[in-house]
Amino acid sequence: MEVSEELGIAQSVIPRLWQRFQDDGNVSRCYSTGLPRVTTPNVDRYLAVTAKRNRRSTASDLSRQLSSATGTTVSRQTVYRRLGHIGLYARRPVRCVPLTATHCRLRLAWSREHALWTPQQWSCVMFSDESRFSLQSDSRRTFIWRAPGTRYHQENTIERHRYGGAGWLVWGGIILGSRTDLHVQSVTMTGHTIGMSFWKNMYVCFGAPWVLNFCLWMTTPVLTVQTL
Repeated sequence: MEVSEELGIAQSVIPRLWQRFQDDGNVSRCYSTGLPRVTTPNVDRYLAVTAKRNRRSTASDLSRQLSSATGTTVSRQTVYRRLGHIGLYARRPVRCVPLTATHCRLRLAWSREHALWTPQQWSCVMFSDESRFSLQSDSRRTFIWRAPGTRYHQENTIERHRYGGAGWLVWGGIILGSRTDLHVQSVTMTGHTIGMSFWKNMYVCFGAPWVLNFCLWMTTPVLTVQTL
């Protein structure tokens, strides 16, 4: 285990190398009769740079660009393997609402203002959230090239406004030691009507004077004292 971690290789490789050393006295790579590697290190770097510059390119697109630029023809599977070796994999991008510099500034200021709140202060706050289910489809078939741990980096996100058309809204909330029922409502209601209905139900059921709403499409989290 320690040897594999130190050398950065799989544990299954260690016993094979040890057995080869006992049999032949060396651990050099054996001669292979397989096909020679079709790409060079320079070609691999070209694929990596191209994929990072245009993260929505498909493996077929990258293969065609490589052939046009260098004359080297590779398959889609080769592109996947080469990019996988450097930690780039085809993944769906994160959807997020468009945020302006003002949105970001307000959210950061709000977070800093409440960073030192005590559990007693937060116990008076209800956290609520909504999800919208639209009858219109979003294929989500677009893939991007990204490395592990970079899901929420700006270059790996796609901005999308809320859809139009018919659908339903579901929402609920949690407060310290309890939670609400799941409320379902037609989206034909106005945002103000939905908000008032939700806050009234939450206040009556839990008596929480503050409702903290983290809607993804809101400009900034809103901490509201609702008087009913």
